[in-house]
Amino acid sequence: MTATMATILNGNKVAAQIRSEVAEQVRALTAAGRRPGLAVILAGEDHASEIYVRSKIKACQEVGIHSEKITTPASLTTQELLAMVERLNQRDDIDGILVQLPLPPQVDSQQVLLAVDPEKDVDGFHPVNVGKLATQRPTLAPCTPAGVMEILLRNHIAIAGRHAVVVGRSQVVGRPMALLLLNHDATVTICHSKTIGLAEITRQADILIVAVGCAGLVTENWVKPGATVIDVGINRVTDRTKFEDLFAGDAAREKTFAEKGSVVAGDVHPRVAEVAGALTPVPGGVGPLTIAMLMENTVKACRMRRGRR
Repeated sequence: MTATMATILNGNKVAAQIRSEVAEQVRALTAAGRRPGLAVILAGEDHASEIYVRSKIKACQEVGIHSEKITTPASLTTQELLAMVERLNQRDDIDGILVQLPLPPQVDSQQVLLAVDPEKDVDGFHPVNVGKLATQRPTLAPCTPAGVMEILLRNHIAIAGRHAVVVGRSQVVGRPMALLLLNHDATVTICHSKTIGLAEITRQADILIVAVGCAGLVTENWVKPGATVIDVGINRVTDRTKFEDLFAGDAAREKTFAEKGSVVAGDVHPRVAEVAGALTPVPGGVGPLTIAMLMENTVKACRMRRGRR
């Protein structure tokens, strides 16, 4: 084989490093009488949300953070949830508040998220924290893009002066990702569903970050040879034709597809590994970093809140 395959950027390894560092910080804070605390609100009975919340609580237990899971009936009102958030805002032993989305349809999600004290907004979604990120002030950054930065930095991938292209403009990933890259002196282009000539732009990227939720969207001819490609997408592929396009010849995934009728795929086609210099896998790339950075943000919130008093 003449082509050099991309270096695989192992998100599990980076996440384990961060969790180890967080656990050490938690031990020190706890010894000083200030154990960090995280409250997670789970409204209703969304199965995926229950799995996510369970993994967050488990991560807290592993690093020593005090955690509380608050469950509510699916019938709750916006006002009831706002009152719950306000009680958590007032509690000094809770440093982070996470409202698990999606909320039941009758609840005003925006109003609830705005009610979270910005100092306790470990998701980094509050406009106050977004503004601080944009103006390079100390803040709590959204967990997934913050995790992407850790992958880049801990793998010693040059950012300053490089052209970074972000595909996706969501408030959760795309926009904060662009700000974080700018804050590290990258030249940043943001692309989205209305971008004209998308492949021409992505081919210019030294660092390409894709977060659109479309399995295999970015193919090898979209990527500059040697580029670093970060795949944030997590998609469930159930169609056999699509599966064959992405994973033909992959015995392990074929077995999973045969047993479960689906496999997980990223936004980046596996053949990109033949062109890129470095690539995150799906699964095992960006995913593990999201919860690791939630732990990091909870400890950071604890330190920042203590530092002001």
